[in-house]
Amino acid sequence: MAANSSPLLRDASLSSSIPISSPSLPFLFSFRPQSLAFRNSSCSLSFASSSPSAPSCIHRVSTAPVENATAPDFDFGEEIARLDAIRARLREAKSLNEKLRVLDADSRVRDIFAARRGGISKVLVFLEPAEVFLLKCLVAAGQGHVLGWEVDPGGGGDNRVERSALKRAFFALAGLIEKGNLDGEWVDDDRVGDGGVGDIEPLKKLLKTLSEVEQFHDCIGGIIGYQIMALQLLSPPKVDRKTLNGSSHLYKSWKSEFVEIHVPTGLDLLENAEYASQAALWGIEGLPELSEIYPLGGAGDRLDLVDADTGECLPAAMLPYCGRSLLEGLIRDLQAREFLHFKIYGKQCITPVAIMTSSVKNNHQHITALCERLEWFGRGRQNFQLFEQPLVPVVAAQNGRWLTSSPLIPVCKPGGHGAIWKLAHDKGIFNWFYGHGRKGATVRQVSNVVAATDLTLLALAGLGLRHKKKLGFASCQRNLGATEGINVLLEKQNMDGQWAYGVTCIEYTEFEKYGIRDMPISLGSLQAEFPANTNILYVDLCAAEKVGSSQDASCLPGMVLNLKKPVSYVDHLGIQRSAYGGRLECTMQSIADNFLNMYNSRCSEGIENELDTFIVYNERKRVTSSAKRKRKQTEKSLHQTPDGSLLDVMRNAYDLLSYCHIKIPKVEDNNKYLRSGPPFLIFLHPGLGPLWEITRQKFFGGLISKGSELQIEVAEFLWRDVQLEGSLIIVAENIMGSIRMSRNGEPVLQYGDRCGRCKLQNVKVQNKGIDWTSPNSVYWKHDVQRLECLKIILHGNAEFEATDVVLQGSHVFEVPSGYRMCINSDGTGNIVKLEPIREDLMDNGSWFWKYKIEGTHIHLEMIEL
Repeated sequence: MAANSSPLLRDASLSSSIPISSPSLPFLFSFRPQSLAFRNSSCSLSFASSSPSAPSCIHRVSTAPVENATAPDFDFGEEIARLDAIRARLREAKSLNEKLRVLDADSRVRDIFAARRGGISKVLVFLEPAEVFLLKCLVAAGQGHVLGWEVDPGGGGDNRVERSALKRAFFALAGLIEKGNLDGEWVDDDRVGDGGVGDIEPLKKLLKTLSEVEQFHDCIGGIIGYQIMALQLLSPPKVDRKTLNGSSHLYKSWKSEFVEIHVPTGLDLLENAEYASQAALWGIEGLPELSEIYPLGGAGDRLDLVDADTGECLPAAMLPYCGRSLLEGLIRDLQAREFLHFKIYGKQCITPVAIMTSSVKNNHQHITALCERLEWFGRGRQNFQLFEQPLVPVVAAQNGRWLTSSPLIPVCKPGGHGAIWKLAHDKGIFNWFYGHGRKGATVRQVSNVVAATDLTLLALAGLGLRHKKKLGFASCQRNLGATEGINVLLEKQNMDGQWAYGVTCIEYTEFEKYGIRDMPISLGSLQAEFPANTNILYVDLCAAEKVGSSQDASCLPGMVLNLKKPVSYVDHLGIQRSAYGGRLECTMQSIADNFLNMYNSRCSEGIENELDTFIVYNERKRVTSSAKRKRKQTEKSLHQTPDGSLLDVMRNAYDLLSYCHIKIPKVEDNNKYLRSGPPFLIFLHPGLGPLWEITRQKFFGGLISKGSELQIEVAEFLWRDVQLEGSLIIVAENIMGSIRMSRNGEPVLQYGDRCGRCKLQNVKVQNKGIDWTSPNSVYWKHDVQRLECLKIILHGNAEFEATDVVLQGSHVFEVPSGYRMCINSDGTGNIVKLEPIREDLMDNGSWFWKYKIEGTHIHLEMIEL
């Protein structure tokens, strides 16, 4: 599809058609420039059709090779049919007792929970009926082994084979409960056999896990539905997925259906600077109607992050990056946008933040503790909502059997960030946002450290709000071969003859299934044809809530079962195990599949402007650079490592400051970094902008020599003709305002109030700076060894000014609150003056930047009092 002339669109024309190679799929292909089309006359796939009244629900499974993918003696079709029949009867049951009777009719449940099995019966006496229901669902789902009991379907007779070791573990638990209760309070003997109070904890944890799986997956049938979905995604193609009771909406044949994907067009923030600036202004203006959503529930295993003191595994949000945790970095970026709103409109705006956590690696506890330690970042506890993502069981690739680390303890992992929409509905997050007067939200992941660079987020949100869109993607060029999904414009004709259009995404694990070969945009190019899906989103809250509150599988978008890598876990003996398997995961960006627009006839080019979904583009290093995995010591690739993302931060600093007529060394390729580190370290607080258009009005002229270090933690700042050779660190306590106590006694940051201020004009800084030969420096942590440094510390509303001076060697200029320090030269040396700030200037300072909108731009004027 060709680009429209509208400023909202970007020409995405390509120089070559998309090559297709997928001999395993019986597709008949038709070619068009920059698009991929296919028809299927017979096969049944999981790419469901849409209708005007029911958005499509798309479920996917990775096609990566898996060893021993199916067990030769396991009949997927028979097991799916059995479970589907149970699910149908459970849905018809009117009460919990009726549901229990349905489960009791299942042979597997009878085998384990038969009345004559005294130990089992004793356990059930101490459980609530709802807890008994969960255990029986587990068994009915074919997972009796989790309870320490095996049923051998090939054993003959009554098909029961007792595995004594696991059986004894369960019966010991029965004896334990007979002498105690589920709260671990003893009524007589304090020990039973070899067990103790701790023996009851696995059962309590199992019941909690089962309860979460049952409740969260109620839209597909709870525990039974979870297992059906897993088996459907694991099953060989011969299994008929279209005849299942109550689940025909999950899978539909592509018979007579036409599907085509195109490179989506959208606003290019680099090429259309004027319209990009306008979009960013809409985002700033609309900030009081925006919220923030952070999916932080992932395990982050690839970072291998461990607490140096305790040895405890830590979640990705706790990674110490550039001097602070990744979560602190997200909040700094948000506060910078709020400060910008204040400087333009003079109004305090605190954005409500919803954070999805999980229990893996004590994720929820660590994030809560961090927020409490930092006093909720001066935003007030009432402006945060933390909601915990349930863990889901990992199933074996051979037969869907739940992996266990020991009896009663299934191996569980977070169920993907796509859980966020249903969970947000279930936990009342959308209503909480509405209570704050919010209409839309920006969504970003904690590992992407450059997502808020310049105007990407503001322009994305501005377009979404202004044009009342349901979903927007921030995208960029994709490197060839990268393990990243792609954004596409989907065009398809449904079975009812209607045409559906929308911007959506395809995960890289699905390329083979859709016949997409990862080819360059042109011969010899390293850039892939389709743009990268970065998981930076704008979402309309009402539209997202409608999806999250739906009572079918569409509230769990983009369901996948990724079997690409073996699952590692530790068994009850402490031995590291590995097995091929996966768990049901949802992908939050796949909510786009619910927002396709329907038309009676096929549309011509330029349809993007009319759609409920949209996309914006920016340079890759201003959109995505992630710290997702730990770089091995001998590894040369920096992709998705903290080291690689640091280099992109430095490249952005070069682009920002070199435009200001500041001479600065270029950042060379990654190989140079591996040999000698970065050419400099520059860390600028986002409050200096965050729009580069604003930051560039605070800097002009000078030099930053190779090997220098510059850190500026102050928003009210002026740099004019400064030459830096060495290390310069400027740190203000009140970067963007001061902390005041709210009515309920909480510390809240008041923007613009009693800020620290710093001016440097015609200043030369010379010192030995960082010891670049030290083996102890970790550059991406900003944990470096220094030989010399110039440090300026501003307490409270302190001000610092240096004019026409040379500052050599190590110095620390510490300015107390309420004072102004000035350094000048009298020709023979430097003169340092410390004087109190006038009382009438205490709040607003002796000078400040005034922000003024002129057309589509923001101009700064220095006001000196």
